[in-house]
Amino acid sequence: MSETDETRVPIVVIVGRPNVGKSTLFNRFVGEQAAIVEDRPGVTRDRKERETEWLGRRLRLVDTGGWLPAGSELDAKVSRQVEAAVRAADLIIFLTDGSVGVTDEDEAVASWLRKVSPPVMLVVNKADNDRREADRWEFLALGLGEPYPVSALHGRRAGDLLDEIILRVPDAPISDDHVDSYGLDEKIVPVGDQKPPRVAVIGRPNVGKSTLFNRLVGEDRSVVHDMPGTTRDAIDTLVETEDGPVVFVDTAGMRRRSRIDDTAEYYSLVRALRAVDASDIALLVIDATQGVTAQDQRLAERVDAAGCPILILLNKWELIEDVEDRERIENEVRRKLHFMDDAPVLKISALTGKGVHKLRPVLQEAIEQYHRRVPTRDVNRVIADAQQRQPAAAGAKVMYAIQGATDPPTFTLFVNRELPQSYLRYLERSIREAFGFGSTPLKLRVRKRGD
Repeated sequence: MSETDETRVPIVVIVGRPNVGKSTLFNRFVGEQAAIVEDRPGVTRDRKERETEWLGRRLRLVDTGGWLPAGSELDAKVSRQVEAAVRAADLIIFLTDGSVGVTDEDEAVASWLRKVSPPVMLVVNKADNDRREADRWEFLALGLGEPYPVSALHGRRAGDLLDEIILRVPDAPISDDHVDSYGLDEKIVPVGDQKPPRVAVIGRPNVGKSTLFNRLVGEDRSVVHDMPGTTRDAIDTLVETEDGPVVFVDTAGMRRRSRIDDTAEYYSLVRALRAVDASDIALLVIDATQGVTAQDQRLAERVDAAGCPILILLNKWELIEDVEDRERIENEVRRKLHFMDDAPVLKISALTGKGVHKLRPVLQEAIEQYHRRVPTRDVNRVIADAQQRQPAAAGAKVMYAIQGATDPPTFTLFVNRELPQSYLRYLERSIREAFGFGSTPLKLRVRKRGD
């Protein structure tokens, strides 16, 4: 279901120079800690979107990084993300810092915003008391109308600001309590009850995750820079594919916790792990020029424990020209990731796009396997045949079996006595091969008679 012009949810974009409290205001409006917040500039780099409602009206809020086009190369890329968000906005919240006053950077932002077409609301943050509210009038010098005071941290005047936003945006559609956004950055109303599958792009810092993510979603949705740790938050984007909608999730690079000495980076790691836990499929991106590292192994183990299928992507493959080097890397993958022996391995170049087209059919097959449900009679037929070929020791036997759940496929085995782990692995392998589950993790639950 697509939104018409009459029912489209208005987009409100929060912009400003770095470290004025944009993410704090964003979190205040959406009612949760959706964006990473720390008291220093440069924490927010990608744009993050979330729907909220006020007085029964729906709004789509966009948090952005600090606009500094004249700064470093990374600052310029972050600024381009801000500019892309502004182009799609119905209303812009220009946030300033009332505890500091008007700065040269504020004036640069104001000069830029006076040239854009969406209407702009000038908001003075950190107006924590009456004196700060009175001081807001100096921001009239920015030439963007009356400044509205707010304290994003304490919530002071936040409701008044939302009232004003509702008055200024196009008619916001009335919220529907039965519509669930599934935690996505884009509002989605899927057909039926089936949620779009979530695909997490994971890996160590600086292996090309965001470059791959941008190629998959078809736009520069994440900031890409040749510096580890560029991505801070998990960024979700819905992509319409030939096989239906898919949500791709870009995550922060994951390092060992012992090497994390930065608060924002720690919370980035936590959110990346949560994104993995909430995903249906994980794409493990490995830098082929460096081979499989110990951290790659730990990440693979972490994803395996989460119970979602994994696809291994050897990125920067175009840089490996020697045939012997390619064979060595392939053998290294099989050896160091032997516990994921069934996982598909694709050689790609996220930068050039070479080999990325092979991902779609493999990904679709993995999604289908993850959701697959097997009829009970077929499960019992496979179990019976496996037991006939190789009976368990000491008279142990599976009396009956059912598939109790999907995502991942979960089978409950009703037995007369305890089965050895080796025999359970044999039954799991039999089920996997009979029904073509490929690399999808399977769960076997055992219940003894009388339990």
